[in-house]
Amino acid sequence: MSRPPTAAQRRVIEAADPVTGRLRATDAQLAALVRQGLAFRHPRPPHDHFLTPAGHRIREAVPEAPAAPAQAGAEVFAARVGGEEEAPASGPARLREVHSAWQGLLELRRMTNPGGATDRPCGWERTHLVRAAALALEAAGHRPAGPDGDGYRVRATPQPEAVAVYAPDGEVLRACAATLEAAGWQAGEYTEPRTRARHLLASPRRA
Repeated sequence: MSRPPTAAQRRVIEAADPVTGRLRATDAQLAALVRQGLAFRHPRPPHDHFLTPAGHRIREAVPEAPAAPAQAGAEVFAARVGGEEEAPASGPARLREVHSAWQGLLELRRMTNPGGATDRPCGWERTHLVRAAALALEAAGHRPAGPDGDGYRVRATPQPEAVAVYAPDGEVLRACAATLEAAGWQAGEYTEPRTRARHLLASPRRA
């Protein structure tokens, strides 16, 4: 990076998607961030721009300011963890958002994992376990739980680097385990001693 980002560039960096680092700005602003090594243009359509590791470091170093009202029509992407009171509408637009977020996460793996490996989680996923596991499940087409509880639910656990995944039946639970394992996670099925409920414990694979 040749020089610190300008105030306008910092605003663009701060507004990046918290999951994938996807950027929304003018072509000129995006091109300037690319020249400074703070962003890259995804090689596949729709050729979105994402923060590089250097861009993520700048974003994380920016002190958090009081939340401002969101602009009309502006929404921050969040993977469905299941059981939300207000869930985003399903449909083609949501599918495109999820697909783009997953592709961005794979690119982040390529840029930050040793050897450019995309078959195992990266550092961001290890510090955002619930959101990362939920994104892997939603991107694979699994249905998150709605108000009726019919679908997967991803929850934090007291264990380091582990999330719990609940599902309405054993078949769905095993399908979730297969998806997470394919996405670079280790998943095992357990029974809660008190409730006897079956669930997965999933952790990011290191090698």
